[in-house]
Order: sequence, then structure tokens, then C-alpha cells
Amino acid sequence: MPTVSQDRAATRLAWARQTLGDARLVLAPASSDASFRSYWRTRHDGRSWIVMDSPPAREDPRPWLAIGARLAAAGLHVPEVRAQDLEQGFLLIEDLGSRLYLDALDDASADRLYGDAIDALLVMQTRVACDDLPPFDRTVLVNGLEVMPKWFLERHLGHAPSCGEWDVLEAAFDVIVRNALAQPRVFVHRDYHSRNLLVTDERNPGVIDFQGALHGPLTYDLASLLRDAYVAWPRERVEVWVESYRRRLLGAGVIDDAVDATRFRRWFDLTGLHRHVRVLGQFYRLWYRDGKPGYLKDVPQVYRYVIEVARGYPELAAFAELLERHVAGRDLAQAAGA
Repeated sequence: MPTVSQDRAATRLAWARQTLGDARLVLAPASSDASFRSYWRTRHDGRSWIVMDSPPAREDPRPWLAIGARLAAAGLHVPEVRAQDLEQGFLLIEDLGSRLYLDALDDASADRLYGDAIDALLVMQTRVACDDLPPFDRTVLVNGLEVMPKWFLERHLGHAPSCGEWDVLEAAFDVIVRNALAQPRVFVHRDYHSRNLLVTDERNPGVIDFQGALHGPLTYDLASLLRDAYVAWPRERVEVWVESYRRRLLGAGVIDDAVDATRFRRWFDLTGLHRHVRVLGQFYRLWYRDGKPGYLKDVPQVYRYVIEVARGYPELAAFAELLERHVAGRDLAQAAGA
């Protein structure tokens, strides 16, 4: 008897063949992400296409379509939609290629590629309507942080925080949340990094995985981009990019002179810290709950970001010490019991 997965594959292939009018076309895996969504590449009539499979019961495709339309209207390079079947959760979309920023970034290309990505980010933050998007508010911020104690400290390290340790965690979380809430609110992609940006010949970069966009803190996507879990740069180089972007925001009227370099860097650092604390828990959740081990190898870099940033701010020193005490030489890229 066919499995659910086999049934879905057969339905997906039949839909693609009918939509493109080609009974012989085949689908090959293009990519997948941390959700239930998957992407499949096919060729038809000399052109490459992507079938996005977004099972409606688990990954409603409507937000992807709605946010993509906003970004496209602002002139950003997102996949064009050729056909859609919302009931079944299938979209036929433009193939932006397979050259991820992650694979293309090196010392020689970084300024050019990040320059393009930062240009696109400025467009998102100044020209894309976002007031009606779900708010990146205190509840969302706190819920994101609380993933870490549950899945990193308790599930992975096997340590249930004491009452005193919870005081340390909650004090740190309060600092991080207040920092995020103090910033101007803009369109936030939420995963604006090297695995969701594609090098394209025209209107670089191609932008994907934007369906979770929120109305939130100014520096969130900048931190996602420049303190990427998958590629790291010297602190001095990152600070040059950050200051350059601050000046562009100043010129665009998004911030004023009261937001000097020190204040903006604190926004950037602690907003990035929010992201990395959340990811530190989320990567283990993907393994222990969802059986997806592919992100474990990236945990050590995420942990380094957390400790490096927390150590840089006196009010977060106890938080860094708590984590370091319980990690104590553990190999974070290995699942517990491996």
C-alpha cells in the first residue's frame, strides 16, 4: 500500500504534468527547509521551473503568495508565480537558480554580494507596506527566547534551571526584549541570510522564504544577514557594514541623529542575540522533535555568537556564565546520547 509520502509525490507529479502540459516531465528535489514545505525542479520547453509543495494543513501557501506580491511590487527579485492550486498546496514558480549566497560568499565577493543584499534590505524597510503584518511584539519575542531553555538546556544538556538560574535567564531576556521594542518598526523578513538569498544575473539577490514576515525591529534582518548562523566574518568587517547601513538609514530618514553608532550597534548586537538564543533552541528542537539533524553542525557557530555578544555587555555577563558553565566542553554538534 502506498505511503502518505508516496501519495503526495504522485499527486504533485500529476499536477506539474497537467499544469505544464507535459506528460513526460519529471521532478527532482531542489531544496527543502525547516518546515513541511519542499521544492522540486523540472524542465519544460527549454526552461527550468520550481514546484513548491506547501501542504495546506501544515504550511498554508497563502502567506507566501501575499508577501511575495508585496516584495515584487517594490521591485525586489522574488520568484514569479506561473500557476497555483491552493486547495492542494502546489505552486509553479520561477526558478531563481541554485547558487546560494552561502556558496558564493568569500573574501573577494563579500562586499559586492552584501552590498546588493543591503540595497534590497533598504528597499524592504522603506518601500514595503508592513503596518498590517503580524507584530513582532513582546509575546513573540519572549516565546522565541524561551525555546532555548527547553530544548538546549533541558532537552540537550539535560539540565533543569534552578530558581536562581531562571532569574538570570529572565533578566537577560528582559534586556534583549526591551532592546528590540525600542527600535523603529519595519518590514522584517525574519530569515534574511545566506541560505535564503540567491545570486542572480539580474536584480541580485533573489529573495526566498519570506512567508513569515512580521512588523518588527529595524535591525533584525541586518543581524540575520551579517551574523549569519552559516557563515561568519571578522567583527571589524561586520562593524563596517553595520555602520554603513546606519548611515544609509539616516539618509533615508528612517532614523535620526539621536541614533549614533554606539546606540545602533547595541540594537544590532542584542537583536542578533535574540535571534541566536532562539536558534540555539530551535536547531535542537528540529532534531529531537522533528528528526532533522542537518542543523546540528551549525550550532557551535550560533553558540559562539551568543557568548561573544553577551560577554560584551555587563548586564548579560551572568547569562553568558550560566551557559558556559553547563556547556563545559560538550560537543554541541552531537546529539545527546550519540
